[in-house]
Amino acid sequence: MKVIDVHNHVNPRPFLQAIRDNRDWLGFASDNGELENPRNSWTLKKRIADMDRLGVDMQLLTVYGDFNQYNRDLEHSKNVARQCNDEIASMVDDYPDRFIGLGIIPMQDATASIEELERAVNDLGLRGVTIKDHINGHTLDEPMFYPFWEAVERLGAVVEIHQGDTVVAHRITGYFLENTVGNLVERTLTYGALVQGGILDRFPKLKICLLHGGGYVAFGVARMDKGWEAARLNYMAEYSAGEDADQKISKPPSSYLGKFYYDCATFSEQTLRFLIDTVGIDRVVFGTDYPCPMEIVDAVNWINGLEGLTENEKEAILSKNPAQMMSI
Repeated sequence: MKVIDVHNHVNPRPFLQAIRDNRDWLGFASDNGELENPRNSWTLKKRIADMDRLGVDMQLLTVYGDFNQYNRDLEHSKNVARQCNDEIASMVDDYPDRFIGLGIIPMQDATASIEELERAVNDLGLRGVTIKDHINGHTLDEPMFYPFWEAVERLGAVVEIHQGDTVVAHRITGYFLENTVGNLVERTLTYGALVQGGILDRFPKLKICLLHGGGYVAFGVARMDKGWEAARLNYMAEYSAGEDADQKISKPPSSYLGKFYYDCATFSEQTLRFLIDTVGIDRVVFGTDYPCPMEIVDAVNWINGLEGLTENEKEAILSKNPAQMMSI
């Protein structure tokens, strides 16, 4: 069984060299790469040694979210994306048996995002891209992103969705709640927007992975169903503003649960069990958030030690489902 981790982060090597030389890289400083964590500056050989220790055979590499520069000048964002993607591809080329890669793209511009997506997939051999839950405040169901989703579907690319700025951060920044709560809120909003905005009907072959267990989707989708049904019956007409998003789909939001992938970063057996029972075992993939502070510690042993999971379920999460998602 090949264990495949689809959610982890790495820093570009030119960035690390620049920091060692006491300079920035494309405007990025040490805090952008979370270098207070020494594992974020490890060589690939040292990273692989740690993978061996943890029982991980392959990682799907992605750069840290700070390198997604949606709010900067377009030419700057394009340059950062190109250099990050070239570096991820180089890492994969150096160790093709241990790494596959996802790129980043300048999502604030439709043409530029598609051009870099096509280059990343067709020229560099990356499996897709990582994007944030919203692009400068725009949710991913908006028509401005239709060309992007069309290109993703056409290329058969994978899209992993990871948090950036969270709605919770605008209200409270203490106790790390902008991450522990806000991260999950953002993923839940993304599910609701993509589903009720009709994206999965318009582009039915998309492969989207909602990281961090899909946020609160498994727990909140029944409430989405209730709101969708109430709106259909005009119980909530007084709350409507313009075109109702619920009118873009003809079946309840829960009907789309099996259209997404979700990683296992839930941190409790009960939560993971509920996720599996809600979305289906074939939609849950192994993702650790390595080497971040919020990673699942010793994740392979954690999964294998869960008494409430069958051996077939463990193998599906650790190996079969990630391989299916990434077409390995």
